[in-house]
Amino acid sequence: MGLAPACTRDIDAVTVRPGRPLAGTVQVDGSKNAALPLLAAAASLGRGVRLSGVPASADVQRMLCLLEQTGYRVARPVAEPGTVIVAPKEHPATAPDLTDAARIRASYYLVAPLLAAYGQAALPWPGGCQIGDRGMELHFTVYEAFGDTVLVDDSGYRVLAADQARDMVVLTLPFRSRGASIAAICRTVVAGSRLQLGNPNLSPETTGVLAALRSAGWTTHADSEKITLAPPPGVPAGTVAWTVPGDKIEAGTLACAIAATGGEGRIEGVTGSDLKVLAGLLDWAGIPVTLAPDAITVHRARSVSGRPLRAIASLTPDGLDADFEPALMAMALTLPGTHLFADDINPGRHGNLLPQLAGLGAVIEELSPTRCRLTGPQRLTGTTVKATDIRTGSALLIAGLSARGATTVSGLDQLRRGHADLPAKLRTLGADLTDVPR
Repeated sequence: MGLAPACTRDIDAVTVRPGRPLAGTVQVDGSKNAALPLLAAAASLGRGVRLSGVPASADVQRMLCLLEQTGYRVARPVAEPGTVIVAPKEHPATAPDLTDAARIRASYYLVAPLLAAYGQAALPWPGGCQIGDRGMELHFTVYEAFGDTVLVDDSGYRVLAADQARDMVVLTLPFRSRGASIAAICRTVVAGSRLQLGNPNLSPETTGVLAALRSAGWTTHADSEKITLAPPPGVPAGTVAWTVPGDKIEAGTLACAIAATGGEGRIEGVTGSDLKVLAGLLDWAGIPVTLAPDAITVHRARSVSGRPLRAIASLTPDGLDADFEPALMAMALTLPGTHLFADDINPGRHGNLLPQLAGLGAVIEELSPTRCRLTGPQRLTGTTVKATDIRTGSALLIAGLSARGATTVSGLDQLRRGHADLPAKLRTLGADLTDVPR
């Protein structure tokens, strides 16, 4: 397993042309958003972890390289594509300079593995998609609850592990941050302590880490009020096996593409219940959806409802994942009705997405920097647009499927940070996409 093939990385843009409704069956890759915290948890565990379903998306591959630089053993079995084994080994005397961590947004997941290896973590400020500041203050609050010392400057931050681990850490988050929740879980694993985390994030990415730790002997419990975590008795040995779940965001993007073209298709390899909120929005719009334990099927709409969509990103347990919102917005441009969208979680996302959709002729009213509405259906006209971040890129591909003429989406390097090859999956469903070499 490695990065996407060189021939794919040499493609900087893709041209999309409208055609017949998308149809067929497609398999999603493993989830980038789930793989990154699972890798951090694996490195924090102090024993070998065999992780299958690891996607070839660029951010995940970069995280693997960073773990290797940090001093962990990362093996990639040739006979098992998509599988990696992460295990501890003797570390260098001093921590490496991880300047390359600035290229990914989830670099903060490296703190716990660094603390496990060196007793301190020095990292640059997070990079990745430019969709608003990646605030680290709540992460720092988590580490300080463990007795750690946090130092910051313009270039980044350092976390110095407490001299003595605390037996029990009790902390309540002011809001349900996924990153801070996973930071607390991984820090608990490094400390070998107990945790009671109030007001936690309960997204599948967080509960997936808890399930993985449970298989490694940890006692875990999660409900809407709190997460509790306790270490196993003794010192467990041997390698444990974990699996990265299918990418719910890739599945949701493909579902929106099928719906936008009036098609019908089945998306496999994803836990259907993870798409319950998105499926509810499609059903509300008159597009029937069937959820199965390992798939989602989008059925051809007999007649769209014309009812307004309200796609409001939320961190609540039953809320809409913010990463679904751009794809839903692109799909809504094909639907009758006046539709409302909001993403207060990533305040810079609309600043990326709306100008690119406007380049295709979309008329979208900005109510605030994070809220907007549009009335559909709208007739878009193909032109050249740019994937300024992962989700903007996927939304532009959907918009291009219904625009008149050809739409060229550049900046595929951004898209590949989250998806190894999303255009290939759209082609599997019958989309007319042509690669544009650099």
